[in-house]
Amino acid sequence: MEIISNPAAKEKFKSYPPLPRKRLKAIRKLIIETARSLNEISYLEETLKWGEPSYLTKYGSTVRMDWKEKSPNQYAIYFKCTSKLVSTFKEVFPDFEYEKTRAILFDLKDDNIPVADLKKCIQAALQYHKVKHLVKLGITK
Repeated sequence: MEIISNPAAKEKFKSYPPLPRKRLKAIRKLIIETARSLNEISYLEETLKWGEPSYLTKYGSTVRMDWKEKSPNQYAIYFKCTSKLVSTFKEVFPDFEYEKTRAILFDLKDDNIPVADLKKCIQAALQYHKVKHLVKLGITK
């Protein structure tokens, strides 16, 4: 799998304070690992959308992440709000904290995120146009 990385994304990571940068880099690593595990994905584009690190694939829906000063104790992974992604995640993973239909929120101080469950969410997003017709986007708990 090829990673196409925009230098602006790397600069964005440098702009975060140390702890948010550490947490977001862990999410970045998880996104890349997840993309590599999917045979259907030949490339992953890392860029900025709305000033946030964003990840795109040919058949996927954009996955973004960010930490914002106005909510300094949390960071988020964002999904297209008009998709079925977050509504499905809420059904399958009710223990996550959500922001409406657009994001999964994480406590900045908690370094024990549910990696296996989050990976399933990322997987669904990265291949969304191939799984959107499946019950629960093909996600099994």
